[in-house]
Amino acid sequence: MVRTYLREGNTMSVVFGFGTQHEIAEVPGILRSVEQADADGLDHFSISDHPYLGGRLDAYAMIGFVLGRTRRISGLANVTNVPLRPPAMLARTITSLSALSGGRVILGAGAGGIWDRITAMGVPRLSPGAAVEAFEEAIILVRELSATGRPVTHHGVHYRVDGIEPAPVAAPPVWTGSVGAKSLAVTGRVADGWIPGHGADWLSDRFRSSRPVIDAAATAAGRDPRDIRTIYNLQGMITDLPLGVTRDRDTGKWLGGSVAQWVEELTGAVLEHGAAGFTLFTPVGGTADAVTLGRWAVEVAPAVREAVSKSL
Repeated sequence: MVRTYLREGNTMSVVFGFGTQHEIAEVPGILRSVEQADADGLDHFSISDHPYLGGRLDAYAMIGFVLGRTRRISGLANVTNVPLRPPAMLARTITSLSALSGGRVILGAGAGGIWDRITAMGVPRLSPGAAVEAFEEAIILVRELSATGRPVTHHGVHYRVDGIEPAPVAAPPVWTGSVGAKSLAVTGRVADGWIPGHGADWLSDRFRSSRPVIDAAATAAGRDPRDIRTIYNLQGMITDLPLGVTRDRDTGKWLGGSVAQWVEELTGAVLEHGAAGFTLFTPVGGTADAVTLGRWAVEVAPAVREAVSKSL
């Protein structure tokens, strides 16, 4: 059964964003891209969080700086390396950014993947199972330290705080990068959105096998699975003319196409497969050029929203 993850009459809940590189040497281009996206009406910009790479900007420093130069676009670490950002401090960071920006921030969260690099930063290695436990506990603690109105004492398996005053700001939406079954179940229990790993889309085996795990966990926790949105990291090119083939014949991966082909594909993803949003990357995973970004924001996104609106 295909679930509808949009509420009728709320087509603007289909979100469109883009992924950007954040090499220190590329700061001028980064700022131009985000400012263009903001002016053109995109919903979010997305950056990865790899603090162990010295040539890259810190994800949250960049998000804060860019939000201060924009008016409506939201910032997302896609996804936050939770083992390197203790949740009590992550709560302070994310609620401060929300207060400063008028709520224009999303908490992307992941259990950590490259543990050799994580441990090189001085963090003890966790087993895969323990990493997922800590991941869920971190999300819960961030929320407890956000607008609960009372001092927080939390003695968990992995994290502990004693009598900490919460921020008077609500936690932002949490989108996870869950991959394994246990992590997917965490998404179903405590998250607001899911970003399928490895660029998987709505026709992939990864989506077909993973989304039911999220839905089952949500139902078991007394939640409506429709409240957990799927937002895709989507690589592809936007071409002047239609492509004869829009998906790789061997892998089934989306390649891109003309504006009309994108609109048809993404409208189907929303209406037939419950997609709630899309974050655009180039075919090799980088930042789209200005022309492509403009087409994505000004031509593709509004046309998909209009087509969805007419079909609801």
